[in-house]
Amino acid sequence: MSAHHHSLPNLADFDLRLLRVFHAVVHNKGFAAAQDELGVSQSTISIQIGQLEDRLGMRLCERGRKGFHLTEEGQIVFDASLSLFRAVENFRGMVGSTRGQLIGEVHFGIVDAIASNQALNLHRGIGDFAALAPEVKLHINLSSPQELLQGLMEEHYHAILSPMSRLHSSVRFIPTFREQQTLYCGLGHPLFELPSRELNTEMISQHAYAGRSYMRDWQPPQEIEFRHQATASHMESIALMILSGGYLGYLPSHYAARWVEAKQMRPLLEDQLSYHEQFYLAYRKSERNRAAQAFAQCIRQQMETDPGADD
Repeated sequence: MSAHHHSLPNLADFDLRLLRVFHAVVHNKGFAAAQDELGVSQSTISIQIGQLEDRLGMRLCERGRKGFHLTEEGQIVFDASLSLFRAVENFRGMVGSTRGQLIGEVHFGIVDAIASNQALNLHRGIGDFAALAPEVKLHINLSSPQELLQGLMEEHYHAILSPMSRLHSSVRFIPTFREQQTLYCGLGHPLFELPSRELNTEMISQHAYAGRSYMRDWQPPQEIEFRHQATASHMESIALMILSGGYLGYLPSHYAARWVEAKQMRPLLEDQLSYHEQFYLAYRKSERNRAAQAFAQCIRQQMETDPGADD
């Protein structure tokens, strides 16, 4: 890309506002999708991005019939803006803490299908934090375990709650709970009415299975070879495929309980094919955001933790 670069302007409030618009557009993967978050029209967003590009003297993103994507310069600016906003939030948090206040923002990432686990007490931890830090803006986003850990490493999140397939030396991992995953079929599936004594793993392996897109290297219990016919990245999608009667799939037992009670789902060989996933509360060891530290503490206090895991 060729461009006539002029001197960069000193950052003013106007530039920070434009950078936050840019950040929202990238986060939502386009102008139209960013309208709800920003509360302005698509044409206004387009004008603001144009203003930012003029201020910086470079093209930040391509938009048109081929969709939205960042230019190489745009990716660099976006990455730099994340560091800038984090530094601003840390500054505000440290100054607020000196004045006895918790202010700023906290970004928390979780996997889906957690709210139905009432024994977890996550909702109580969030409530404790809301009472402790009413001035802090809390953001909660859903994503896959791999994306959550990557987002934590790239400082998109202050803390995450998720199962982990790998740990990282720069991140503190606090064991919180183990979640049972059970194999289900739905009403109308050929196995739904079959007596339990007639079920076996060979029979189950012959039916279409809906797996999780982020668990490609996962080894199923009993070394059963599932017939993978569908994938999804969220539990809601897996549940829909099970309820269709066309697929088998794993769900957290607490999440599936409502459909089991309504006789719309049935667990299959629960004693043989169920397994447990270890969940962790994770945050960077270098985290300096006081509000984020307080949030993690509120969550930890409401969960069962391993006392030695934080050493």
